[in-house]
Amino acid sequence: MGVAKTRDRPIGVAKTRGRPRSFDRETALEKAILAFWERGYEATSVSDLTRAMDIGAPSLYAAFGDKRSLFEEVVRVYSSRYAAFADHALAESPTSRDAVERTLREAAGAYTEPDRPHGCLIAHAAINCTTPEVATSLRDRRNATIAAFEGRIEEDIAAGALPAGTDAGALARHTGAMIQGMSQQARDGASREELEALVEIAMAIWPRT
Repeated sequence: MGVAKTRDRPIGVAKTRGRPRSFDRETALEKAILAFWERGYEATSVSDLTRAMDIGAPSLYAAFGDKRSLFEEVVRVYSSRYAAFADHALAESPTSRDAVERTLREAAGAYTEPDRPHGCLIAHAAINCTTPEVATSLRDRRNATIAAFEGRIEEDIAAGALPAGTDAGALARHTGAMIQGMSQQARDGASREELEALVEIAMAIWPRT
């Protein structure tokens, strides 16, 4: 009598059209991190994301917003989960030299882990990025790391742990260049041992009192 109700439809016919499928948000987010980490922001399409996350587009938009909103969350979680070693080194090391060496050594390990994309998501995602807001956000994060090292170096200069004539800005930018360069080297296939050899050279030129 009349049109059959939805609950009476045979299995597999017109299943809950328009209603996002149930999924584990954290698992999907981790898969999004890996997708952006591997491909970068611009080269990762919404189709790539739904395929990697194993969800439909309606579920993605409902849970995470648009691609840019998802990427912003990805960067926040990546920074705390995979890239917090610089923050920890700065907070826990007795000197700026110790903080830089610890950061570079931990970067050598983090950027070459065998079970995930190599290099740094924040460095790699910016390559060929034509979305100004995303490019600016990533640049600000990289510059904030350099500024944090510069501030720590300036403290050591003031305390006499580094020579008075040390150029804190240049030394901090050298550290940033090492971190970013190691990321690219890792993506190009450099091993952890090869990156650690670069750390030895970087620390050999560190100024001493």
